[in-house]
Amino acid sequence: MTPIPQGIFPAILFQSAPAPATDGIMKPMKENGYADSGADVGFALQQAGLKMVCPVAEPHISIDREWVFPDNAAGISHALNKGANVIWLNTVLYKDHPIEDFLRKGVAVVGQDPRSVQQFDDKWLTSEMLQSAGIPVPAKTKLFAGGPAAAPFSFPFVVKPIRGRGSQGVYLVRNQEQFEQTLGTLFAGGLYGSAVYAEPFLSGEEITVTVMPPGTYYIFDEEVTKADHWCLTAVKRFNHQDGVAPYNGVVPIVENSRVISAREQESNAIQTVYGHCAKAAALTNARAPVRIDCRQDEAGTYQLFDLNMKPNMTGPSRPHRYDQDSLVALAAADLGWNYTDLLINILNQHWRKGE
Repeated sequence: MTPIPQGIFPAILFQSAPAPATDGIMKPMKENGYADSGADVGFALQQAGLKMVCPVAEPHISIDREWVFPDNAAGISHALNKGANVIWLNTVLYKDHPIEDFLRKGVAVVGQDPRSVQQFDDKWLTSEMLQSAGIPVPAKTKLFAGGPAAAPFSFPFVVKPIRGRGSQGVYLVRNQEQFEQTLGTLFAGGLYGSAVYAEPFLSGEEITVTVMPPGTYYIFDEEVTKADHWCLTAVKRFNHQDGVAPYNGVVPIVENSRVISAREQESNAIQTVYGHCAKAAALTNARAPVRIDCRQDEAGTYQLFDLNMKPNMTGPSRPHRYDQDSLVALAAADLGWNYTDLLINILNQHWRKGE
């Protein structure tokens, strides 16, 4: 069991409003604003013995929003006024997010720097940055609303939002008719903004790699200091739906994912992609876990096709959420961490501006 940190009184934020558009590109908001995973985190930490700061004195186990505060100035102030001294940013961040005012005042947080998220939530710019650093990424092109519907790659290929959320809005198109229908769907209503992203479909094996920030961790009951970004064991994805790994809210992770074996982990391909993923996380200045999705090309090289600055943190801490493991939690289990161990190790990496 990971030791319980002393003198830490965490409060957890959820997303209370959609993130603003950036250059005409929207990031869709998850229904309930991640209050469900925030409540999973809060309940697990409370059960471990931490004094959680919540909006109500006795939050009900099944009422998500009794565990979390809205991520606006009033919500953050409410949490601090109730005694919180660490704010867990379980929300979508962006430049000028309300937490930035509190960061400037020295408030400690768990999560990413909003300025980094603003930059690296843009999948196009992130791919450009990774490519310039020598990290393998798929070819890509932008498609604009009202532009020509000429197929940019041989079929099949993938079309997805530039500022997406998980597998939402990700489509594998197999012919011209599907391609045109997909563009119509993505641009209808402006949910994803005025441009989307296309890339070749990589038909090889898919894995997800969680990268942790530098810091001190408890691994197999020993205190271990990691000087650099480092990878949890890769998780292999299978049982795709039309070539795309489905969102875990639709299909539980345990039904389409497993940690790779020790033999697989020793392969050159996996060790190489670990190096690329750790380098990618360092380039984003990640202060909390990031999740990177990779697929093998025809030569067997893993290409990084999606970098997620806010991985899903759901967990089976509450009885009615028993099947809500996340990819991060699945990977952490290979280190001997249960969901609570993972959360405490993440909490221990809290930081203040200037550190």
